[in-house]
Amino acid sequence: MIFWDALFSERAKALKSSAIRELLKLVNQPDVISFGGGLPDPKLFPVERFRECVDVVLNEHPEEALQYGTTEGVPALRSLIAERSKKDGIKCSPENVVVVASSQQALDLVAKVLINPGDVVFVEAPSYLGAIQAFNAFQAHMIPIPMDDQGMKVEVLENRIKTLRSSGKSPKFIYTVPTFQNPAGVTLSHERRLQLLEISNKFNIPIVEDAPYHQLRYDGEPIPSIASLDNNGTVIYLETFSKILSPGLRLGWIIGPDEFIRKVVLAKQATDLCTSPFTQFVALEFTKRGYIEPHVEILKKEYKRKRDGMLSAMEEFFPENVRWTKPQGGLFLWAELPKAVDTNDMLKEALAAKVAYVSGTGFFPNGGGENCMRLNFSFSSPEVNREGIKRLSEIIKKRVSA
Repeated sequence: MIFWDALFSERAKALKSSAIRELLKLVNQPDVISFGGGLPDPKLFPVERFRECVDVVLNEHPEEALQYGTTEGVPALRSLIAERSKKDGIKCSPENVVVVASSQQALDLVAKVLINPGDVVFVEAPSYLGAIQAFNAFQAHMIPIPMDDQGMKVEVLENRIKTLRSSGKSPKFIYTVPTFQNPAGVTLSHERRLQLLEISNKFNIPIVEDAPYHQLRYDGEPIPSIASLDNNGTVIYLETFSKILSPGLRLGWIIGPDEFIRKVVLAKQATDLCTSPFTQFVALEFTKRGYIEPHVEILKKEYKRKRDGMLSAMEEFFPENVRWTKPQGGLFLWAELPKAVDTNDMLKEALAAKVAYVSGTGFFPNGGGENCMRLNFSFSSPEVNREGIKRLSEIIKKRVSA
């Protein structure tokens, strides 16, 4: 008999399960109202246009689409991504683009290329759970930086960098989801983006900008990406088709400086050889035909309606001592309950009432968020969201009164 525990690497022993992945196993039932996953509404998937694009790919590019591809990605798709990125102000060429299997693989590759065990990485508090998992897998020491309604508190970041450097250490990078942040839904202000770049240049620390939601803006004026404000090649930029087309495509991309991209390609070769050429050709055809912009407009209209409905229901049903964010875009909002309420423990009651959320603790690498929760509004209809908020409010009221 093999005792596997004794054979696992130190890295494998440090791996932790995702609270969201585990929760989705529990709530995959038709009668459960789930605010847990970051799921797009499947009713909005552009099925007929995908079918049309698949037919074109199989008719015009069957040998390329069904064969192995280059590690960097289909050249025409990389060129298209670079062209679209330059329109958004990001300075890049196709050689600076690597197509990956979603932003999650991008995070894994960033961690693999940059992190040694014990290296310091700055993250937001709260931060994206998938990033915490990826960085934890490579044994990073994550230092969380608090946020407010304007995003990461960059003055706190600078003070902690100074403290770290005074002890002889230097962080590897700063990770941020600056636009409609996951999980909090807040957006880093334009002024703080400039300050963050100043800090990056002052201390020679790269910024990893994760931008999966930036096209899903429902209110307010767009703010330039950090990458578009960067003139020194300090920003590594991550984006994905998952939230604007389909997560089933498993397609995202990394934009970065030449030296970094070369190492990413080598790391990716050892991971998967190449991202699926078939799905790359489908996404390329979809975009070339001009389908993506009108589809994003549909998503913005529908998700705005869902967000507004959830916020209205929370105003109506939640007790006064619960606070929540009011995101201008994206898929999530963040609720903070009184300190005495433990959302991990409360989840059992919620599941019994056929409603689910993600407890806040998973979004803090070193503890915290016990009285918080992340709520997704994009998956269900406004009517279902309203019913779920109503059920959840009854449970919260009981907890608060107890």
